[in-house]
Amino acid sequence: MKYFLFALAFIVVAGCQSGENSEMSEASEMDHDAMGHEWISLFDGTSMAQWRGYAQEDMPAGWVITDGTMFASAPGSGMDIVTRDTYTNFELELEWKVAAGGNSGIMWHVDESAGDTPWKTGPEYQLLDDAAFNEGVIGKNSAGSNYDVQAPSESVNKPAGEWNKTRIVVDGNWVEHWLNDVKVVEYEKGSEAHKAAVATSKWVNYPTYGTTSTGHIAFQGDHGEVWFKDIRIRRIDKPASE
Repeated sequence: MKYFLFALAFIVVAGCQSGENSEMSEASEMDHDAMGHEWISLFDGTSMAQWRGYAQEDMPAGWVITDGTMFASAPGSGMDIVTRDTYTNFELELEWKVAAGGNSGIMWHVDESAGDTPWKTGPEYQLLDDAAFNEGVIGKNSAGSNYDVQAPSESVNKPAGEWNKTRIVVDGNWVEHWLNDVKVVEYEKGSEAHKAAVATSKWVNYPTYGTTSTGHIAFQGDHGEVWFKDIRIRRIDKPASE
């Protein structure tokens, strides 16, 4: 009888452990799928080696490192920069701030062969001192917007001189803009709604705009003083069937 009870207890415990291991395995797979690739630092506060000027071999001299930030200290022609690597599907996270009246942007899928500026191809996440423009009224050129195409759902950006947190997700044709932990824009590139919005924007006169599906990440440095820090990216794999 004692042997029977011991054997029964062993079976129950083993079964529980098997179930726990199975659940842990499933959870690990889910975590792996959710996480995708590991994060890669694009700026760690000490080196701009991951960047260069748009259509240039080196970084423009006006970009400097100060207090652990990348700082566009001399805004003007030739100050737009791009990552040395290219990206297709990704999550990008960073922090930024602008001076009073500041204006900048983040673009992706940028193709340098298509023109003399990154916005000839790359959609733009707007960085802005909202209070200095349009009397502070939210619009399709406000901070966090899909620049000149789609306004953010709400105004959550911080005043000039304060740090904002940005997250951009590009997963196939699906795009999300996050600002200070709030999703303020989402759209499906190439959808009827997106094409209609582009058709009523300034980009209707630029045939190469939004036509690329891979390319460089770009930061504007020609519109005003802007600071970036804690820049990191991770790639998102697409299923082989896609």
